[in-house]
Amino acid sequence: MGKYQRQEEAVMNATATRELSTLDRCDRCGAQAYVRATLASTGGSLLFCAHHAREVEDKLRPLSSAWLDESAALSERPSFDDED
Repeated sequence: MGKYQRQEEAVMNATATRELSTLDRCDRCGAQAYVRATLASTGGSLLFCAHHAREVEDKLRPLSSAWLDESAALSERPSFDDED
């Protein structure tokens, strides 16, 4: 295994394990991404908003080695401190 292949694998592993941020965008529409599908064949990943993830999940999930779904954050209620 060459030096560049090891570096590429390290970057792909780090990308596959990190949480999604507000900077991550859906590959279909550009909205905030809440789902990452890591492809088993290449190790590459695709990012989707919740809407587009639901559209492709049945076909794409069997081809994925990992499916990170953070869309539950959409239904969480924010908590406010009552320290006024």
